[in-house]
Amino acid sequence: MTNYQLLYFPLRGRGQATRYFFVDNGIDFKEVNIRQDWFETYKPQMPFGQAPLLKDGDFEVAYSSSILRYLGRKHGLYPNDVKEAAKVDMIADHVEDIREPYIKMIYYSYDTEKDDYVKTAIVQLGYVENLLKKWGAEYISTKISFADYNLFDILDVHVILSPTCLDAFLTLKAYYDRMASRPNLKKYRATEEFKKLPVNGNGKQ
Repeated sequence: MTNYQLLYFPLRGRGQATRYFFVDNGIDFKEVNIRQDWFETYKPQMPFGQAPLLKDGDFEVAYSSSILRYLGRKHGLYPNDVKEAAKVDMIADHVEDIREPYIKMIYYSYDTEKDDYVKTAIVQLGYVENLLKKWGAEYISTKISFADYNLFDILDVHVILSPTCLDAFLTLKAYYDRMASRPNLKKYRATEEFKKLPVNGNGKQ
């Protein structure tokens, strides 16, 4: 019986990278759908009034990036070497720099600013391309880490948004394909459960 509970809405959003972490590493967890009674029941329970929330027994972790780092440290997917740790931290923080304007565009200006956003996002993805090429590993670090699930997720939603966005980035495209081909992730992403999950809460993608 698992101690992990992931409290989130039935969409990919900020919860998907954590799902990938669990699935890829064969870790059992229970997902709690908080859509119903969000404002009355669940929001007041959240440490910062936001979701997702991870419960590990009676211990709670808020914020998606903190959840992934916590799980990475607990399950050996956070580098021990300080320089390798810095690499995954840099990419994890950069992913958030991409995700924030993505969310703003999706929910507030999709119809008017999508094309301009994609141009800006491609510049941001180019930074990751340059670093992965320089570092020369199959993943961000010498082995897969918590940040790879976050990076894979943000790449995935951008491929949905703009199918050609990785065409100029051979290293990043190979990385994306490598993550998508990991057996547990590939199997999970082929399920109806995954396919039915909307990317965002408003139907835009």
